[in-house]
Amino acid sequence: MSRFQHRGGFARPENALKRADELQLVGQKLSALQQLHDVVTSKKHRTWSKTYEEIMFKLIDLCVEMKKRNHAKEALMQYRNMCQQVNINSLEEVIKYYLNKATEKAEEARQQAESKALDAVEDLEEDAKPEDLMLSYVSGDKSKDRTDRELVTPWFRFLWESYRSVLEILRTNPKLEALYAMTAVRAFGFCLTYKRNAEFRRLCDILRQHLANMNKYREQRDITQPESLNLFLETRFEQLKTACELGMWAEAFRSVEDIQALIALGKRQPKQQMMATYYSRLTQIFAVSQSYLYHAYAWLKLFNFSRSFNKNLTSSDTQMMATSVVLATLSILPYERQLFGRVDEPSHEQEKERTIRMANILGFSVDKRVDFRSILTRSALVSSINSMNLLALVPPEVRSAYELLTSEFNPLELCKKLDPLLASLEAISSPMSAASPVKDLAMAQYVASLKRAAVLRALKQLSEVYSTMNIAELAKLVPFMPFGDVEAVVVDAVKYDYLQMRVDHRNGTLHFGSQQLESDKVRSHLSLLAKRLAKAAAMTDPAPAPAAEQQRAAVLALCRENISKEHSRLLARKQVIEKRKEQAEAAMMEAEREEERKRVAAAREQEMLEERRRREEAARREKERLERELEEQEMEEARQLLEQTRRKGKAGALVKDGDKLDRKALMQEALSERLKEAQELERKLARLAKNMDHLERARREEEAPLLEAAYQARLQDDKAFHEQQQQQQAEAHRLAWEVDIQEKQRLVRMGEDKSSFAALIISRRAEEFEGLRKQRERLLAERRAARKVKREIDRRQEFVKRSRAQVEAKMAEIEEQRRAAEEERKKAEREEQRRKAEEAAAKQRAREEEIERKLKEEKEAILAGRTAPAAPAAAAAGGGGGNRFIPPALRKKMEAEAAAAGGGAPAAAAASAAPAADWRSERPAAAAAAAAPRPAAAEEDRWGRRDSAAPAAAAGGSSSSGGGGKFVPAFRRGQAGDEPGAAAAAPRSEERREERRDRDEPPRSGGGGYVPPSRRGAAGGGGSKW
Repeated sequence: MSRFQHRGGFARPENALKRADELQLVGQKLSALQQLHDVVTSKKHRTWSKTYEEIMFKLIDLCVEMKKRNHAKEALMQYRNMCQQVNINSLEEVIKYYLNKATEKAEEARQQAESKALDAVEDLEEDAKPEDLMLSYVSGDKSKDRTDRELVTPWFRFLWESYRSVLEILRTNPKLEALYAMTAVRAFGFCLTYKRNAEFRRLCDILRQHLANMNKYREQRDITQPESLNLFLETRFEQLKTACELGMWAEAFRSVEDIQALIALGKRQPKQQMMATYYSRLTQIFAVSQSYLYHAYAWLKLFNFSRSFNKNLTSSDTQMMATSVVLATLSILPYERQLFGRVDEPSHEQEKERTIRMANILGFSVDKRVDFRSILTRSALVSSINSMNLLALVPPEVRSAYELLTSEFNPLELCKKLDPLLASLEAISSPMSAASPVKDLAMAQYVASLKRAAVLRALKQLSEVYSTMNIAELAKLVPFMPFGDVEAVVVDAVKYDYLQMRVDHRNGTLHFGSQQLESDKVRSHLSLLAKRLAKAAAMTDPAPAPAAEQQRAAVLALCRENISKEHSRLLARKQVIEKRKEQAEAAMMEAEREEERKRVAAAREQEMLEERRRREEAARREKERLERELEEQEMEEARQLLEQTRRKGKAGALVKDGDKLDRKALMQEALSERLKEAQELERKLARLAKNMDHLERARREEEAPLLEAAYQARLQDDKAFHEQQQQQQAEAHRLAWEVDIQEKQRLVRMGEDKSSFAALIISRRAEEFEGLRKQRERLLAERRAARKVKREIDRRQEFVKRSRAQVEAKMAEIEEQRRAAEEERKKAEREEQRRKAEEAAAKQRAREEEIERKLKEEKEAILAGRTAPAAPAAAAAGGGGGNRFIPPALRKKMEAEAAAAGGGAPAAAAASAAPAADWRSERPAAAAAAAAPRPAAAEEDRWGRRDSAAPAAAAGGSSSSGGGGKFVPAFRRGQAGDEPGAAAAAPRSEERREERRDRDEPPRSGGGGYVPPSRRGAAGGGGSKW
């Protein structure tokens, strides 16, 4: 039957349950399982009811019986989603039922395999059969292994997968944490009972992964709640116990790390009994791993914890535990073995991390600022034993061994004295009480390590006394160990730099000390010898008294000098002490306040706990009330059931008058009565079925001959009917043939008319066909012509488009070339303008340099004191305005005006009044005028003194106004207000300045003198300026 055939086909789950029962009764268990599975996993049924619980019980039975783990897992997951918000207890009951059924089946398979193994042996005295021997040689398996593989292994696999499935289902539901812990504990029990080491390792990994995921998504589920954390701790302690009992010590250590991580998550320590179990398991783990240092610390923690919290511990238990602490401490090697290869920074960090981790596991608080090598040491353990006075609790033999291995220096007798003590350790045993966390103690486990420690101590002491020793003598000193083992101990100690010695087998000697010139022990011996010799010399030859008096006087003088400093230091120290007292008092007050806050917080927490306890008590009382009401209701049902049974007259023997009603017993009896009734009904039905069977057999025996006679008669009738039907069919066929012949003869006469009519029809149809054919050809020709015209038009349009595109592309190309040419032309013009500007600037700079050079030469000539004869008035007039450039047109006009006036003064005045050219050409014109040759009258020094007797008309406005031989600079000459030339030139200069101001040109005066750039802004209107 297909699993999808009836999915969701039942409107009510009760119908599916009845249908599954019917299918199971007829042997179709797979179909019944599929029916129930479809109902549970259907999306139509999402509301929980009691019927679904019955369906789940029935489905679990079928799944376990048929080993259908996947069906069970899917059904349980759907059932969890269905009832986790309504009735979570129902899921708990279903899961418990599932695990119980799987466990029962596995146990039945194991018992069946054992019984089968015994039943296979017919005769216990008979040897194995030849075929069994051949099968064992061929397969390599024993008969029990084959039986287990056939019967036990499938059920064990099913049970293991069931545990995994249940843990996977329950891991995300915080309401079922107790059931999750119970399932994990049962899985541990399964692994321990059947010695399933691989499954136990996988189970530990699964639980560890679940816890890591819950810790990762803590916002969804907080595992730090006290109840949840306590359940997880109990599960991990059970895991630790199972790992130790299975001998899986690596997994046990990982369990210890898990416990430590959970303790770190919580805010308070676990229960005392759990911690005692924790430390006792640590002693076993470290003993197996031969980590005697951690083993001794675990014993010390266990001893302190048990003596502090276990009040039921007897004195014998205390003595045995103290003995274990002492012996474990003595078993520690006096040197430390490096777990990592070389001593570098990474290995140092790894060693530090390992030490801190082990200290945390052992319950020690570690300060990271302290050197990690001083956290867990043998010397610290010995100090703890002495401070706790554990030697008073141990037997005398152990105390003597402790003294020999820790304090006495007797290398020649150490091993001989220790040998009988080690032999007596095996006899030290005492049964532990039930209150002890350790059930049995074997002191013999420490003998080998104590022998090794004794040999190392003896060799260490011998190395301090001897430098060379015979091997035979050493063998005599160590009676409990052969020399081969002693040599192995020596090699290990030398490897880790505890001893420095060599073994010479050729000469049979031992050499203590290294090959260096001077060892540390020699240096210490020499320094000790020097101190003792100095002390002996002082005793035999004391120093004279005067020297002592002088030394005493010097000391007193030194004291008087330093007394004030010492007094100041003591005062400062007193202040420091007072300040520290104040700080201590403040710290004490702060501690008291903190203690008060803690006390108030504790009181508040106690009140909250009390309130919660009251609520829990009220809830418990309510639960008890409900249970009582339920019990009363059940008792009422039991009474009613009893009454019904008595009314039927079938009162059971379990309940008599005056006895207390037991509902379970009544239900059991009622069920047995119903079972008896059902069995009776089945017997009645069986008898009825037997009677019906006999009657049916008799009826068939009687009717057999009658049926045969009826059959023969029916055969005869059928044969006669068949013959009659055949004859009638033949006659009918003959009559139909005769009628057809007559009809043919009647129609033969119409043959010629038919042929002529057919020919007429054919000819008419041929003419019509020919006309239609011609018409069709004409239409086709027209269509071809139209298509040809259309193609021609399309080709021309395409040509026009293509030509237009080419023209546009060509125009765009021409435009682009034109634009590029225009850009090139503009660029060339800009380059040409820039070049011309640069050339004009260069020429301007050259002209300015030439003018500067000439002016410099003139200044040098003036400074040299050269003088020239007085120039005529015309020359003076030319000096006032002749340095300017005058265009040819104006020059002709000025010459005509000068000729009309009849003298140089009017010409000079006209020259002064002539409008100047553009100011941009003023510098080149001035330079050209300066470079032109001067007349003889004008060769006098223009900066020299002029004759005072020269006529005023000859001055022309540029002569000095001071008279006599007074020197007037060129830029001051135009400012002489008392000369006629100046008076005549002033209006014209003013008019030129107004004209330049209107043209935005720089002002310019009529004088011909050079004005330096620093004085051009302050000069008046007389001289010629740039």
